[in-house]
Amino acid sequence: MSVKSPLEGRTILAVDDEPDVLDTLADLLEMSNVVKKTNYDEAIVYLNHNRPDLAILDIMGVNGFELLKRCVAKKIDTVMLTAHAFSIESLKKSLDLGARAYLPKEKMADIVSFLEDVTTMEHKENWQRLFSRLGGFLNASFGADWHKGLIEIGPFIIPQKS
Repeated sequence: MSVKSPLEGRTILAVDDEPDVLDTLADLLEMSNVVKKTNYDEAIVYLNHNRPDLAILDIMGVNGFELLKRCVAKKIDTVMLTAHAFSIESLKKSLDLGARAYLPKEKMADIVSFLEDVTTMEHKENWQRLFSRLGGFLNASFGADWHKGLIEIGPFIIPQKS
């Protein structure tokens, strides 16, 4: 007996200026209804008339942080998925603006499990699990002490790793 994914039948807004990324997301999230938008204006029109269950936003090319603000205001769980803007600064900003997760595009193949966490875990638990799962990747990208500047940002305290 297979366990039903919490993403089954959900509507997910995906906004990215790279059509191949949107196609990959739609393939990976086949159990969901993925609404693909390639720019900020299309996404705003959609958000003005709809409320998806989740949103996946790129940062660069689609004004992702402004879209994040709109999604959070509508109480839409939002995940930032980025390559070019993958930095401590954009991670901090994503946390501060209310994103539920911040993922590098290099980890897009694991998007289903990350989104399942977003839909089933509390905000704090989700971020802690995300940082635990991406620890090696984040250490390699930002250095071993990357988390020191994040200890007191967002609505919770991120535990320091010793």
